[in-house]
Amino acid sequence: MNNVSAEDLAGIRKAMDLYVQAAVEGDSKVARPAFAEGATISHAEDGKLICLPIQALFDYYDATGKQPASYEVAECNVAGDVAMIRIESVFGDAKFSDMFALVKDGQDWKIVSKVFQAN
Repeated sequence: MNNVSAEDLAGIRKAMDLYVQAAVEGDSKVARPAFAEGATISHAEDGKLICLPIQALFDYYDATGKQPASYEVAECNVAGDVAMIRIESVFGDAKFSDMFALVKDGQDWKIVSKVFQAN
């Protein structure tokens, strides 16, 4: 992890924890504070780029209900008030490589973009 203070890492992990805890609880309201208004979620499906508003992720949480979920930080880089983090996550039986762009908003880190690859 390059140039990441303990304080920044704790704030970034707080956002990641909310992202994963929403799956555990099956409730999108848990994740909403972690995301900036206007955040997006993107991935490739059959070789085609799919970009959606973050509401698509919130709908996923609410539709799938409670499920086991966890993550490990693979990489994290911070430059001032912006950060990039890659995590390896498990939601139920599905495994993902997730990449997030975050921006510091006051004292809180907010996810502005999530890009993922199902493994």
